[in-house]
Amino acid sequence: MSDMEIMKDAGNADDPDALMQAIPYCRYLGIRAELLDGALRLVMPFAPHLVGNPLAPSLHGGVLGALLETAAIAQVLRELKPANLPKPIDITVDYMRVARNAECRARAHIIRHGRRVANVEAEMWQDDETKPVASLRGHFLLGKE
Repeated sequence: MSDMEIMKDAGNADDPDALMQAIPYCRYLGIRAELLDGALRLVMPFAPHLVGNPLAPSLHGGVLGALLETAAIAQVLRELKPANLPKPIDITVDYMRVARNAECRARAHIIRHGRRVANVEAEMWQDDETKPVASLRGHFLLGKE
């Protein structure tokens, strides 16, 4: 079984954290998944290797983008159960606040989808859900059966 098949199967598993553990980069970032009232949320604890600017100090923007993209893909896998892993077509990340050296949380929502493409929005926050640090808008190719 290929790595892609293992990740796709993990994404369709009952345990939402199985996908995070199947992806080496997610393990490196420390991302874990949890269900809260049936909604999928990702949690990324602070770690020194995630800092982008030690003078500020703040988390690296690429790490934030990776968390948001992972949240979007995990939501597509959980909700739509596509035949293949979703592939990003285009992604826009808006950075709204400095991401302090603290735990980050993210969630995603599928705005619209067809047979081949899903439009997804994701948001990331730290202490207060009403004050997002970054958000993502993207289109993901779902693939064919």
